Formats: sequence, C-alpha cells, structure tokens
Amino acid sequence: MIESNVFDMWAGGYDNEVQLDDDNNEYPFAGYKKVMNSIYSVVMKKSPANVLDIGIGTGTLALKLYEGGNTITGVDFSDEMLAIAKPKIPEANFYQFDFAHGLPPEMAEMKYDFIISTYALHHLTDSLKITFIKSLLNHLNDGGSILIGDIGFPTRFEFDECKKQYIDDWDDDEYYFVFSEIKQELGDSCSMLYEQISHCGGIMKIRR
Repeated sequence: MIESNVFDMWAGGYDNEVQLDDDNNEYPFAGYKKVMNSIYSVVMKKSPANVLDIGIGTGTLALKLYEGGNTITGVDFSDEMLAIAKPKIPEANFYQFDFAHGLPPEMAEMKYDFIISTYALHHLTDSLKITFIKSLLNHLNDGGSILIGDIGFPTRFEFDECKKQYIDDWDDDEYYFVFSEIKQELGDSCSMLYEQISHCGGIMKIRR
C-alpha cells in the first residue's frame, strides 16, 4: 500500500523540489522536463486523444495535454495532490485510489488511446508493476500505448552505478525500473521499447 499521507504533506512543494533536482542534473529527477516533453510530444501527434494519467499528482503534464485538446482522466492516491490538480483541469475526471491495487472498480470497462504515468510507478514493487502493466493493456484502445516516464535504467549495471554515486541519498523504499528485467517478466504479452533520457531516468513505450 502506498503511504498517501507522505505525499499529502509533500504536495505543496513537490514541483519545486522536482525542478531543483532537474536543474542540477541530480538523482532522482534529472531529466524530468525531457521525460515530460517527450511523452507530451508522443501524445500530441495523435491529439485529440483520450488519456489516462496514473499518478497524476499536481497535474503538471496533464494540464499541458488538456490544453492541447486531449481528454484527461487522472488517478492518484494523494488527496492533497488531487486538490492541486483539480482546479487546473476542471473538466478532467479524477479518481482518488491506491493504484497498488490496480484501477478503481468503476473504471473496469474504460479504454484509452494513451495510458501515461510519470514518476509514480516506482512506488510499486516489481511484481506489482508487472501485474499492473498487464492489466493496463486491457484498457488500451486499438493502436493505443502505455508511456511510463520514471526513474529507470536499461540494465542492472546502470542501476548499480547510479546507486554507488548517490548512495547517501538513495531511497531503498522505492523500486526503480530496470528495463531488461521488466521486459523479461512481461515476455510476449506486449511489445516494449525503452529510451534512456538521463543518467537516472527514462521512458518505456508499451503496446499490445
């Protein structure tokens, strides 16, 4: 279960802290703006699209996509994060739910052109990530994609090198993506591509 109260307390200063790490090219948010811009660009090529944002947070990316003509649905486990996001995108559909347990039951039949998630799924263990991603494939429209931008690495080697560099700040309570291992676990259930954006962040593109 995700500790939502931690993010409730962090909500007000979240964007500023992310910005500082990105500007200084420091773990964990180095490359944050490039990750966001890349996902934005992919979605906008097919705009207007129906977009589900998992871990929508304060709505930074979702707002830009909404302004670009896309329909937004957002899920987050933090009430305080959603309280910041909702006034920005009043026409979006929002759900407060712990996505460690999947999507809310009322979303069972909903499908999307894009399912995006940025800097949220590293709170799930790898086994929960695999289960969740497999379930999300059933929520894609034909030709749809899952785009995950997060703290991640191509292989365990890059993971270990980054951990050595930032050992004093490393968060062992988070579960960062190692693409080669995730791909192996997902097997033939989907097609996957990975792009490394910074020394500690990248984007996974997943299709059925």
